[in-house]
Amino acid sequence: MAAAVWHGRRDIRTEDVPEPPPPPEGQVKVKVAWCGICGTDLHEYLGGPLYVPVDEPHPLTGVQAPVILGHEMSGDVVEVGPGVTRVKVGDRVALCPIIGCLECRWCKSGLMGLCPNIAFLGISWHGGGFAQYVNVHDYMCYQLPPEVSYEVGALVEPFAATYRAVKRTEVQPEETVAIVGTGPIGLMALQSAHIHGARRVVAVEAAAKRQELARECGATAVIDPAKQDPVAAIRDMTDGEGADVVIECAGVEATGILAGRMARRQGRIMVMGVFEEPAPLDYTDVVYGEKTIMGSMGGYGVFDEAIQAMAEGKLAGEILITGRIGLDNFLRDGLEAVIKHKEDNVKILVSPD
Repeated sequence: MAAAVWHGRRDIRTEDVPEPPPPPEGQVKVKVAWCGICGTDLHEYLGGPLYVPVDEPHPLTGVQAPVILGHEMSGDVVEVGPGVTRVKVGDRVALCPIIGCLECRWCKSGLMGLCPNIAFLGISWHGGGFAQYVNVHDYMCYQLPPEVSYEVGALVEPFAATYRAVKRTEVQPEETVAIVGTGPIGLMALQSAHIHGARRVVAVEAAAKRQELARECGATAVIDPAKQDPVAAIRDMTDGEGADVVIECAGVEATGILAGRMARRQGRIMVMGVFEEPAPLDYTDVVYGEKTIMGSMGGYGVFDEAIQAMAEGKLAGEILITGRIGLDNFLRDGLEAVIKHKEDNVKILVSPD
């Protein structure tokens, strides 16, 4: 079967690999419909290895590079292994990419994302979504209702991640939420903030196309950091206070500092951006403002809630899909297109067929 395989930094090849065998106990085989190109895939391509195990096999899965990429996927269950009762052949599913040991305190308490030996579909697992088929644990599968297409179903994983992150901030109806960076995650976080009842959601974005998309996704206001000081602008909107909640979605040095400073006294800062290198933070501002900084990794635990919100039409998913390509064009029309034309691309979906 065809697959996009990571061999090293700037070295991803579409090549023929063996189809997964019949799924073992507790696993299912999924035929991939669509898989979205994620920021993590870009980071592994440009700056990796970040999470791909290279020097030694992964302690939980035994996987080592080269690996098949892709984790934001939808598809059909085509075969089930012994003992599987969660899904059946023919089910339409989206996948949670997190794989835990199931034995540590974190896995047993429902916080699999904090497992010390955590593995990920498309990074440290035996396959990924940029392929025709993949075997996965049945607990990774979440059924898609008829109202959610395969294309929008490929957005379930990133949307669930933003849904969980916003939920953890405990945003209140009267509060103002600022979204720093309106790439795919930022635009979904913007909509998640509205779903969770925020009164006002302000986007901070320099790219004109993404400013337009932010407005389409419901931004109350858009701040262009190239034309005005975002900290001053958000304070003007909030009687000098600052945002109650700031969601950092860009993952670059400047936005980390900016997100902290945009938050009001005792404000909450949720970091979702993936930083390739350690980044500075204005700790004095955090201390004297008694601000809370949180991180959130993935959407585990809220997939059912997120899918229900999508089925109810609360996510404008179609406008986030800016490209549909095949695996044979993965590098040129996928990764390189996002890199060279970042402003014009939000979410590019890849079909293995």
